[in-house]
Amino acid sequence: MKNSRDKIYIPRTLEGKIQKLLDAPEILAIFGARQVGKTTLMRHVFDSLEEPKIFLDFEDPELVSLFDEDVKTFARLYVEGKKYVFIDEFQHSIVGGKHLKFLYDHYSAKFLISGSSSLELAVKAASALVGRIFILELYPLSFQELLSYRAPQLFSVLREKISRNEDLPRVLHSQFMDLLEEFTLWGGYPRIATARDREEKVQILKGILSTYLLRDIKGFFRLATESGFQKLLKALALQVGGLVRYGELSRVSGLSYPALKKHLSILEETYMISLARPFFTNRRLEIVKNPKVYFQDLGIRNYLCRDFRNWEVRTDRGALIENFVASELLKKGVSLRFWRTKSGGEVDFVIQGKGEVTPVEVKSGVATTPGKSLVSFIRKYRPSRAYVFHSGVLSSSETNGTKVWFWPLYAVSCLEEGDVP
Repeated sequence: MKNSRDKIYIPRTLEGKIQKLLDAPEILAIFGARQVGKTTLMRHVFDSLEEPKIFLDFEDPELVSLFDEDVKTFARLYVEGKKYVFIDEFQHSIVGGKHLKFLYDHYSAKFLISGSSSLELAVKAASALVGRIFILELYPLSFQELLSYRAPQLFSVLREKISRNEDLPRVLHSQFMDLLEEFTLWGGYPRIATARDREEKVQILKGILSTYLLRDIKGFFRLATESGFQKLLKALALQVGGLVRYGELSRVSGLSYPALKKHLSILEETYMISLARPFFTNRRLEIVKNPKVYFQDLGIRNYLCRDFRNWEVRTDRGALIENFVASELLKKGVSLRFWRTKSGGEVDFVIQGKGEVTPVEVKSGVATTPGKSLVSFIRKYRPSRAYVFHSGVLSSSETNGTKVWFWPLYAVSCLEEGDVP
């Protein structure tokens, strides 16, 4: 988001957290995939701050070379006397964490850095900055952020209705479902939200994927198996919401088991996919160990499948919708877990926290009952609440003392911290 067409600022939820942390002494580090809007967000925050301040871009080879080779001279030129120091694309530094620690220890400036890979920054920065850094993650736009940009009044109505446990009028429900369908087809990269037509969207997604493969994967990780990596990506795109089958993926990609595990780790660390791990308390009965796979952005997933058709003609509508809910939960800071038993019972997501669990089921159609698997989970774990996200309207029921909320799919954007443990 650095060219002249990217001057539109779409408000990000993370901005509020950053503003609250600007007075804290710790370094702020924003992780996230390329083109999710890190630079735009940093610039927006930077422009709101008082002088003296400086914004540095480590894609400038001379600048990052000076930082790596002579940090004291770098400090005299760029840090000394500054109240705020922002460094974009910090992953380009070879000795990042060590020299950033020196700056933090010797200068009173507030540092905010960004990078396109949590793995790179974790290795180069976080380990050297224990107790000195706050890690923040920026994802592609959430559905809430897209609605707040495209239809802010519509979203405020939705939030108000959900908070009051009231149904939306049918015409509004239909509008939200149309917006949701579009979102599941094209995803949430900011440039997609401002694109003019289908052809431009396809080219944007192609560019994002090409940049990811060429710069992050070949550049940082120097993988000699680019062909296998691309085959793996396409295979995963066809399996969203399904268990990772290592043997099948190894055969399709041509990667050995150790190489496959390494590639999956890189995909997760570079914000391409998320792996949902199994939730269990009884290892003997809840035996599934393999994770389920989801893409962090459905636009990228659909580009890999070369399929942007509408829901009505797709066989993977259910997988798209489940992936949508997974990515929305992830953007709210939820660690993805699922429940599956030896006897075949399954709950799509289990949210853990504060000594309680909240089960979440996702249905592409209209649901009127919790379903056998969710009832089994409720009987076993006695959660105070459960959610079923479906294509219908808002309603609720009670099962074995658990309040079961049936929310329209798009209402996952309204989940607040108080709604889940």
